[in-house]
Amino acid sequence: MKTIVTAAFTGIAAGLLGALCGVGGGIVMVPAFVTALGFEQKKAVATSLAVIVVVAIIATLNNSRQPGLIDWRVVLFAALAASLAAWFGTDLMHKLSNQHLTRLFGVLLLVFGVKMLLGK
Repeated sequence: MKTIVTAAFTGIAAGLLGALCGVGGGIVMVPAFVTALGFEQKKAVATSLAVIVVVAIIATLNNSRQPGLIDWRVVLFAALAASLAAWFGTDLMHKLSNQHLTRLFGVLLLVFGVKMLLGK
């Protein structure tokens, strides 16, 4: 029951932050899955990505109701490039240790967080 409640609250936080800030939810879900549910980093990342697929579809459907809000040309090219990179990225993830992935994730959060705080 704790897992279900934790997963639901994590999903609520990730969905709201993703919709408001465009963060994709992984910023919330991965740390929550690791700390609150005791997942290893690889399992947290893979689970988060699976959740994000559903969240992205729902958010895209809702955003597409506003004409001109989504630049579909950018979606096409960015999605093709990101999909190719994701295929190779998951292979790389499988080869790295959970400790290396956790550190990489932490560094990325710090770098982008500082950049956003100090930027325009």
